[in-house]
Amino acid sequence: MVTPTVERSPSRVATRRDALTALRSAMSRENLTSAARCAMRLYAALPEPASLNRNVVLVAYGGGKDSSYTLAFVRAMQLVLAEIYGSTFRMRVATNRHAGMPRAVMENIDRAYRALGLLDDPDCELLVVDGSVVSTFDVDLPQRREVVERNRVDILMTGHRTAADARPTFCNACNLSMVNAFGLAAAHDGGVNVIITGDSQTEQRDYFLWVTRLARRFGLQPSPDHRSGFKGFLSSLDKISGAYFADIHGADATATIAERAITTDVRTDLQFFSIYDDTAYASGDHWDLLTEFLGFVFDDVAFSFTESDCGNPALMAHLRALKTERRHGRTYAEGLAEYVDFALGLMHQKEFPDRLITVMRERYAGAAAVARMRSAMQAYAMEAYGLTDEQLVAMVYAPFTEKGLHLDRYLSNEQPDLVSSTETIHDLLAEDVVPPAGDVAALAGRLQRVTGLTLAQLRLLYRSSLRLPSTTPVKGELIDAILEGDPHKKVVLSLRGADGHAVPELLSGR
Repeated sequence: MVTPTVERSPSRVATRRDALTALRSAMSRENLTSAARCAMRLYAALPEPASLNRNVVLVAYGGGKDSSYTLAFVRAMQLVLAEIYGSTFRMRVATNRHAGMPRAVMENIDRAYRALGLLDDPDCELLVVDGSVVSTFDVDLPQRREVVERNRVDILMTGHRTAADARPTFCNACNLSMVNAFGLAAAHDGGVNVIITGDSQTEQRDYFLWVTRLARRFGLQPSPDHRSGFKGFLSSLDKISGAYFADIHGADATATIAERAITTDVRTDLQFFSIYDDTAYASGDHWDLLTEFLGFVFDDVAFSFTESDCGNPALMAHLRALKTERRHGRTYAEGLAEYVDFALGLMHQKEFPDRLITVMRERYAGAAAVARMRSAMQAYAMEAYGLTDEQLVAMVYAPFTEKGLHLDRYLSNEQPDLVSSTETIHDLLAEDVVPPAGDVAALAGRLQRVTGLTLAQLRLLYRSSLRLPSTTPVKGELIDAILEGDPHKKVVLSLRGADGHAVPELLSGR
């Protein structure tokens, strides 16, 4: 057995001993035993066990309930090795932050770091990835305006292509950004040796195969010498990302596409290490660890249905309610109830604790609650993305996509004073010319205000296809395939109009 190099700083030893003692008082004996067993597996897998401090291990931390438990588990592994060998691996913790992550999530992260003693441990590197910028974690680190703008435009452009179908509108670009953040954190400052994951080996393999097949299906494979390992996985996703954003923002939007590129600059010998078989993620099983020790707070905005680190699922519910109210001829409350029923079903499927399901059910129960949440989501949309309700309503109709297919209905229902300008709007969007001063320029300004998009973006939508969710599998475009087979969908019978006739509709969300 290789004997690791021992660190001899008395203060560091004492600090880590205190941190492990605190964790032992907060974690169950079963979870501590699992962490110790997992620590020894990791020790055997590290490339330099004789010099533990030279091994860098990456943990992705979104700030939600599950990743908070994962972080505590890996910290226990780090401290156990320190206790046994007098030295331990360096832990890099990275948070991908997007505009939909409220401050409450950053505060949860900060409390977890303090409880686990990470802020005072020199072998713990705490990072925040904002777009393509990697920074040291600070709870008061402001959101970057360029990231907010990027997220806003991605939501609007995808939303108008899909009539605000929840999952692609909010998750397509976000998922690609998350993978990029993972790569950036893995490549940062010399890179890492090991990435800790909570996914099983089967889940990892399935995801790799899905990306490989998607790239092959659309002719987006990287060159043969760039297809292996995690580096090859990132290369495939970079090709997919480039094609996706070229479709969403236009092939000539080279700067926009480049901003969303996925880094591939990671070490070729990078390993993945799964803790899946050593721990369980049911938050009800470690409730006290989360809420009392780590100080986790289930904030009204940050905790939205199946997510505890993002307000977007609540915004998905708001959009569904707007669609029901404005397009289906029913009430906002009925649409909201429809989405809540769907989302609570997802929570049951994911084995959320009954107390959290009850919290979510009560949050939307009754007329006063509906009014309160509607107001809260309007405020959140503006604060997080700068989106008005008028712009969300326009996205629900998708009036300009596919040569203005739904323009007549949108204008008649939402902008009746513009009905007489329908032909002018078609001409304006079909032509790539600067609108002349006067009424046409004013009309262009009006369209930009009600959508939150530029005239160039509206013209791109006019030339683009409308991708409506289908209740039957359809082999369509890349925008459809990104979330093909995604489990967060359900066919529901949606009532339409005053007579309440039922129409099968595919509902997606989180």
